[in-house]
Amino acid sequence: MSATYTYWISTTLLSVLYLTSASLYLTKGEWVRKALADLGYPVYLVPVMITVKVLGSIAILMRFSVALSDLAYAGIFYHLLLSGLAHLGVRKARGAVPAVVGLVLLVASFLTQNVAREVPSPYIPAAAAHQVTLD
Repeated sequence: MSATYTYWISTTLLSVLYLTSASLYLTKGEWVRKALADLGYPVYLVPVMITVKVLGSIAILMRFSVALSDLAYAGIFYHLLLSGLAHLGVRKARGAVPAVVGLVLLVASFLTQNVAREVPSPYIPAAAAHQVTLD
């Protein structure tokens, strides 16, 4: 039972993080463009990132397809990893904090998804898939 709670809490918080970020991209567009430029990224990525963040969150929450959900997990993983490294690369460690929090939430959500969802993901490590619960 606690793994189910872990899944839903971490998945919800990860989605809130991503949807909040997408709304920030929409409402503070100029600031976001400057921040991306400071990190060395082109500004034309802003509309792409808004779309990807919203669709990734929906794919994980709604889980229309296990394969699509797993693809969204992979995309979010690489995005968070690259985001954190980009902030560290320009010596702005404080900017990497949301990425680190997001990675922790992502790992918790991914590893507990088979407990909370009817159709299991085939990519969960064997140790996580065969965990013994005393609930």
